[in-house]
Parts: sequence; C-alpha cells; structure tokens
Amino acid sequence: MLVDHFFRHESGKMVSVLTKIFGSQNVDLAEDVVQDSLIEAMEYWQYHDVPDNPSAWLFRVAKNKALNIIHREKYKRQYSNEAAYLLSSGEQSEPADPFSEREIQDDQLRMIFTCCHPSISADSQVALSLKTLCGFSIPEIARAFLTTETNINKRLVRARQMIRDEKIPFEVPKGKDLELRIQAVLETIYLLFNEAYSATKGNDVIRFELCQEAIRLAQMLENENTIKQKGDIFALLSLMFLNTSRFRARQDQEGNLLTMGEQNRLLWDRKLQASGFEYLQKATENTVTGTYYILAAISANYCLAPDYNSTNWENILTLYDCLVEMDHSPVVLLNRAIVLSKITGAQKGLLELERIKNEPQIRTYHLFHSTQAEFFIELGEFEMAISSLIVAAKWAPLESIRVLLKKKISYCKEKISCDSSF
Repeated sequence: MLVDHFFRHESGKMVSVLTKIFGSQNVDLAEDVVQDSLIEAMEYWQYHDVPDNPSAWLFRVAKNKALNIIHREKYKRQYSNEAAYLLSSGEQSEPADPFSEREIQDDQLRMIFTCCHPSISADSQVALSLKTLCGFSIPEIARAFLTTETNINKRLVRARQMIRDEKIPFEVPKGKDLELRIQAVLETIYLLFNEAYSATKGNDVIRFELCQEAIRLAQMLENENTIKQKGDIFALLSLMFLNTSRFRARQDQEGNLLTMGEQNRLLWDRKLQASGFEYLQKATENTVTGTYYILAAISANYCLAPDYNSTNWENILTLYDCLVEMDHSPVVLLNRAIVLSKITGAQKGLLELERIKNEPQIRTYHLFHSTQAEFFIELGEFEMAISSLIVAAKWAPLESIRVLLKKKISYCKEKISCDSSF
C-alpha cells in the first residue's frame, strides 16, 4: 500500500524534523503528529487522486499540524527555538522551505544520537531509535529483541521520560562523547538491517527497501566529518552490502526462503558485493577486529565460494570461534553449531544445540528448532525431526516460513512411511 511505503520512508524524516521544532522533550508529540498526518493521507487519498509529490504533501500536512499545535499550546509546553522560526515563516506551500534535504539528513543524525544518549539504557536506545527513525511497529521491535511487546512499551516510555528529565539536547555530540555513542548508533542500524533482512510481519520475508534504509543511515555516519574513527562503520557497511547482494536469490517464485545451498548464485548482485569487499578492505586498513568486521568476513567467505560445496567451512568456523569470544549469545552459538556440523557432522551439531536449548532467548526462536530438525533429518531420525519442526512452526513469525516447515514435516512423514513399508 502506498501509505505503508511512505510510512517506512518518510516517517523517520518527519519525526526528526518535528523533533527539531518541538524539542527533544516532546518527541512523543512529534510521533503523534506524524501518525495523524499518515491517517489523514490514508483517508484523503482514498477518495482523491494521489498527489504528484506524496512526500511533499505529507510534510506540508505535518508542518501545518505542528503550527496549529504551537499556536494552541504555546503557553503549555516548552518548544525549541525552531518553533519560533516556524511561526515567523508562516505556512509556506513547500515543506522543504525551511527544511532542505541536507537539513533533514542533519536532523536524522541529531535524532539518532539523541535516542542513543548514554543516560538512556542500551536496550531502550535501540528500541526508541527503531520506533522514531525507522517507523518500526512495537511487535517488530519485540521480535528484533526476542522479547515481549509489553517490555518494548516499557522501554519506550522510560526512554522518552529520560529525555525529558535529563533535558537531552537534540544534537550530534562532539569529541569523546561522539566516539562513545557511535557503538549504540551502529547497533541500532544493525538491528534495523537484521529485521529488514528477515521480516517478522506480513508476508514479505525480505524487505529490500528497509535494508537500503539501514545502509543509508550508516553512510550518513560515514559522511559525517566530525567522526574520526570509522573502522566499525566501514565493517558494518561491508556486512550489509555483502548480505544485500544475495537478496534476489533468497526467495523462490512462491516467495519461500531458499537456503544458501539452494540459491542460484547467478542472481547474486556482484556490484553490491564489490562495494561490500571495498568497505571490508577499508575496515582492514583501519585495523578493525570487532563484531561487525568478523561478521563481514564470514559473509565474504560465503560470497567468494563459487558454489555451496566449495564453501570454506574451516575458515568460517575459525571466524565464529573469534566471534564467540566477543559475543557469547545463544544466537551466535547456534550459528556456530551449524557451521561446525558442516565439518564434523550433524551429531556434533546436536550436541552443541543441547548446550543452549534452555536459554530463554532460544526456547521460542524458530530457527533453533528448525536447525535441530535439519540435524535429525540428516541423521535419519525423522520422528525427532517432526517434533522439532512442529515447535518451529509454532514460533515462526511468517506464514511463508510455516508453509515451508509444514512441507518438511510432510517430507519426514513420507520417509517414515517408506521405511515402514520395507
């Protein structure tokens, strides 16, 4: 739907611009105005022609709503100096009149650093950034964090309250403060990319445009002259470009996800891969060895293999061993178990899964159970595989994934039937 498209692409820009006007203490008001503008667009466009420039239409509506609120509540709230400027400028016909494209980009940078202020807890920083800058719904954020919607709501409330209590300024930090807050910003972008790469809402398994948005945000950081140490930015950009290069090959014509071994590598985008390798080289020149660099190196190994059977699993396992030293999370250990099974067999993979099966994050993670099922299938234990596939289907976030899992259940039942006939 057109409004959904613009919600994703324009809401973060609109919230950022309105936060500059209302002040960071009123970020929830900025979100409300954007939401109202989108609702008005849905209602108006349903009965009228869609304007030639829908983005400008939305900005104009949001700007006029902001003006009305400032006129109505100017004695009730404390706004930023930009509010007075907007009042004096009047209701211009073009929304970019005091907001040029460059200013909008600057406002988005200010927005993400405001969300990632050290006074706000790390989990709340990322949740608030995904909500305000990227237009994520609360259920989508909950899936990104492998937690409940109630918890995400609480994090958002705490973050907004902290911004008000601490009077956190709407600005890009400078000096040491800037370097300290880069990691929180990169984590936000990485989570955005992950959510886009494996969607948790609707029937779109892969959302290419959201991945492009994550890349765009990272490149905003790359182009910010005040940031001196950019190695981790280069590494994250490498990871995102390399993974995005495989987009066209990750789904079949019915929209089902394909494993790496099933993908047609002729569909991989070599230009995007070239950009990924270029950024990886930049990160190497900056002597970066952090999480994003290792993940990018892992992705690079997949991209370099001419076919699935030629994948250098030993090299990838070595990289995962390094990654585990930095990130001992259950998801990383799950991925390492998959790689280990390629070298030592499915039985060893199952033993590795036994070590993490009781972790709270893993119990409701469909990929853990589907991976467990794949190991059982490889070992010919089809009854056990069916049990794991049923659990995986229960927790799968998308119907297309559930369909694929049910097909595997049918396959296992057929194998059992064939075995029993002998």
